[in-house]
Amino acid sequence: MSNTAINESVQNYYGQVLKSSEDLKTSACCTLDAMPLYLRPLLADLHPEVIARYYGCGTPLPPALEGCTVLDLGCGTGRDCFLLSRLVGESGKVIGIDMTEEQLAIANKYRDWHAERYGYEQSNVEFKQGYIEDLATAGIADNSIDIVVSNCVINLSPDKKQVLSEILRVLKPGGEIYFSDVYADRRIPKTLKTEPLLLGECLGGALYWEDFRRIMQALGCPDVRMIKHSPIALEDPEVEAKIGMVEFQSITIRAFKIPLEDRCEDFGQLAIYKGTISDQPHAFDLDDHHHFETAKPLRVCGNTFDMLASGRFAQHFELLGDKSTHFGLFDCAPPNASLSLESGIACC
Repeated sequence: MSNTAINESVQNYYGQVLKSSEDLKTSACCTLDAMPLYLRPLLADLHPEVIARYYGCGTPLPPALEGCTVLDLGCGTGRDCFLLSRLVGESGKVIGIDMTEEQLAIANKYRDWHAERYGYEQSNVEFKQGYIEDLATAGIADNSIDIVVSNCVINLSPDKKQVLSEILRVLKPGGEIYFSDVYADRRIPKTLKTEPLLLGECLGGALYWEDFRRIMQALGCPDVRMIKHSPIALEDPEVEAKIGMVEFQSITIRAFKIPLEDRCEDFGQLAIYKGTISDQPHAFDLDDHHHFETAKPLRVCGNTFDMLASGRFAQHFELLGDKSTHFGLFDCAPPNASLSLESGIACC
C-alpha cells in the first residue's frame, strides 16, 4: 500500500468504522496507566460525545504546563486538547491536528462549549486538519512549540521518521516530547503492516522499540525516557490469529530537544526537587527510574541534569555541579532493561 492508501485506510477506520471506543477489538488504543488522581476531576468537565470517541492508549499530559503552547498530534475529537486547555490555563495555547474530518467535526463542535465551561473569555484551543508528517502545511512554524503530545497515533503514520523529524523541527530549544504509543517486541511482517484491521487497531503499524530508539538517535535525540509501560491484550480471536506471535506494549515516553550524550555519564552532579510543581508537593517523577523526593538530593547523570536545567522544570529544582570533572559512566540501570537492552538509552 502507498502512504496515501494507508492514510485513507486509517481515516476510514476512525471516521466510518469506529463509532465509539466500544467498537475497538483490542485494548491497544484504550489502555496503559489510569489517569493520575489530580487529573481525574477534569474529566467531569468534558462533553460526553468527546469522551465516547476517545481512542488513546495512555495519558500524555505532563505537569507544569501553565502558559505553554502545546501541540497534540492526531487529536481526534479533542479529549486531550480540552484537558490540556485547562492545564495550560487561559494564557496558554493548545493546537490539535488530525487528518480525519469526522473526528475534527466533533472537536470543533464543542470548542466553545468547553471554553464557556472553563470560564474562559475565548477558547485557547485551535484545531487544524492536516497530516502529522507535514506540520509546515498546517502552519506550524519552526521552534514554535513548547511541548508536543500524541496519544496512540504515531503508529498509524506510514512515515514515522518524518513525523518525528517534524516534531523536532517545531519544538523550541529545550522543548519536550511526551507521548503514548504502541510498540512491538519485533518488526511486524510486511504482509501485516497494512492489513486494515490491524492498522486501525494500532497494531500493524507499531514500531519495534529498538527501531524507534534508532530513529530518535539518528535525528539527534539519543536519550528517550520511559514514563510507564503496560502489555496490550489481544482480545479478539481474529486479531489473535493474525498477529498473536507479537507482543505489544503501550509506552509513554519523554524526550527533550537539547544536546545530549548517547550514554549516561557521571559528572558528580546533584538535583534537588523543591516541591513546587502544582499537585506534586511531595515528589516528582522525571521517568520510571528518576523519583525525586522533595528536598532530598539525588545524584544524576549529565543527561538528566541537562534535561532538568534546560527546560521548564529548571525553576522547580536546585541543580548543583557542572561538567568540569568526568567520573565515567553513571553507575545505574533502568527497571525496563528488557526493552532498553544494552543500548544505553535512559540508562541512568
